[in-house]
Order: sequence, then C-alpha cells, then structure tokens
Amino acid sequence: MSELNELTPGQLAWLRFRRHKLAMVAGGVLIIFYLFAIFCEFISPYTPDQRNARAINAPPMDIRFFDADGQFHPRPFVYGWELNINEDTWMREYQEDTSTRYDIQFFSRGEPYEFWGLIPTERHLFTVDSESEGYIHWFGTDSLGRDMFSRVLYGARVSLSIGILGVGLTLFLGVLLGGFAGYLGGVFDNVVQRITEVLQSIPTLPLWMALSAALPAAWSPLATYFGITIILSLFGWTTLARQVRGRFLAMREEDFVVAARLVGANDRRIIFRHMLPSFVSHIITTATLAVPAMILGETALSFLGIGLRAPVVSWGVLLQQAQNYQVIVMTPWLLLPGAFIVITVIAFNLLGDGLRDAADPYSSLSKT
Repeated sequence: MSELNELTPGQLAWLRFRRHKLAMVAGGVLIIFYLFAIFCEFISPYTPDQRNARAINAPPMDIRFFDADGQFHPRPFVYGWELNINEDTWMREYQEDTSTRYDIQFFSRGEPYEFWGLIPTERHLFTVDSESEGYIHWFGTDSLGRDMFSRVLYGARVSLSIGILGVGLTLFLGVLLGGFAGYLGGVFDNVVQRITEVLQSIPTLPLWMALSAALPAAWSPLATYFGITIILSLFGWTTLARQVRGRFLAMREEDFVVAARLVGANDRRIIFRHMLPSFVSHIITTATLAVPAMILGETALSFLGIGLRAPVVSWGVLLQQAQNYQVIVMTPWLLLPGAFIVITVIAFNLLGDGLRDAADPYSSLSKT
C-alpha cells in the first residue's frame, strides 16, 4: 500500500488501465491498424488502382506451405487461378491451378510507388515474382481486378485519419466554447447554449447528407476529404461543450481557481493552466469514444455516394461495391472493409471503457 501512495496520478491511472485486459488488447489492435495505415504503400503488394485482367472478381487466395502432393516448402506460396466460364449462368468460376505456383518474396521489388507522395521506391513488404507474371490477392479482387487487400489498407489511411482529425476539431470547439461558457457565464453562456440546443435538435444523418451533397463535385479529392471532415466535426462538439461547461461551472468557485484569480492570473491562464488539466482525463475518454462515430459517419456518407468519391479509397467507398444482394452472394469478400470497420469501432469502444475506468479513482478496478 505504501508503494501505491508513492505513485503519481498518471502512474496510478496507467496501473488501473493495465488491469483492463480488453482495453489493452483493443489498444494493441488499434496500434496495428494505424501502423498499417501509415505504411500502407509499403505493406500493400500493389497500388490501389493497379488492375489484374486475369483475376476479375477472383476469390481470396490461400497462402500455403504444402503443395498438392503434400510436400513441404519453407517459403510460402500461392497457386494461380484457372478461369472457367459457366455455360449455364455465364458466371466466372475460379479453380486453383496447381501447375502454377508463385513463391512469396519479402522486401522485394514490385509496383513503383511514392511513400506518402514523397519518396519514390519499389520495395514492398511482400509480393511475388513479377517476371513469372505471378500475382497474389490475399483478399481477392473487385470487378475491375484490383487487389482488395491493398485497397483495404489504403482505405484505412483515409477512414482512420478522418476519425482522428474530426475528433481533434470537435475537441477544439467543444473545449473552447464549453470552457468559456462555463467560466464566463452571462451573455456568452446563453448564446453558446442556444446554439447547442438548435444543433442538437436537428437529425444528424439527414443534415450530414444535405451538407455533403452540397459540396461541389468539381472539388479535388483532398478538398472533399477536408470538407467531409469539417462537416462531421461541426455538429459533434455540442455534447462535449455541455459536459465541459457543467464541469467548469462547478470548478470556477473552487479554492484553487479563486486563489489563481486573486494572484492576478488572467482568464485564459486560469482556464488552460488550472481548470482544464483537472478535466483532461475525461476529455481523452470522450475523444476516444467519439472517433468511432466519425468513422461510421464517413462510412455512411461514402456508402450512400454523397461522401468521399472515387478515386479516393476509403472503407466507405469500398463498401459501395456491395450495395446489392447479387454482389454479396457472388463476391462476399467485397464486404471485408465492413469487417475492419466493425473491429475498429469495437476496439475504440473497449479502449474508451478502459481509459474511463483508469481515470476514475473510484472505479471497480481501483479497488482490486
């Protein structure tokens, strides 16, 4: 017990967070996903728009160590696809061609790309021998023969970054307006509260759809990206602003705030140096729980065709290909971006629960 008394509040919070096993696992999953997003050009065997005319709507490939004869191979490999056209349905049907084996090579040369649009290179984490005209499609291909694994990784960069940027803007507006409203009160508080009430009374999704549809079609993909991010953020700050306002109303008469005011500290210093740090744990938790809402908002708008549009690659854009029953039945692997969305949302929620328990000294984890 004496050792716990010597720990700082931050160390105690980390100790409580470590006891939340699901939150630790969720944090690890999110770190992996964001690393994939950061290094998607290197990890992906292909660029997102590269086509393979020999594998249109091809199913995912199996990575093997044993060939058809049962012989073990230390280097993993995949079998090529043999295409047949069903004479009754005229559908493409793929079967593994055991006569064409493509060995997987690591850190080898492949399709040229520019890492983050800055560093030209040809190195990929894994690929197959291009001289043998081999190919590897771990998640299958779409209707244009584009590699779904590569497109999912490129889509992760857009979807995950929108969540972070959107929440950053939401935190800025919520903390700034809510903090000054709670501390200053009066006319400023009344104005902020009326704006908050009006925004919270409007249905979110129809408003997002209307504003997204109003974005000019001639905008560049980058401009559309920031436009969607701003739209998702402008109407997400109201809940946080009210929470911050209530907290500041309770704290502005506390002894440490009155003491800071008596020694001549200005309002900005009192808010950002004294009051806000005591509330930062709740802000971090709120931000963590708000990221999934941003990701789901972008996915919904892009899926409906009024958010991000091709050639931008996001998880919502990728799901546009699976909008009808026939596509889902014939090519179910096109739903894989949805699986990554579900995993990401669950991971953020579990991480937020762990951070909330870690920040609460009276949580059940604190008593063990």
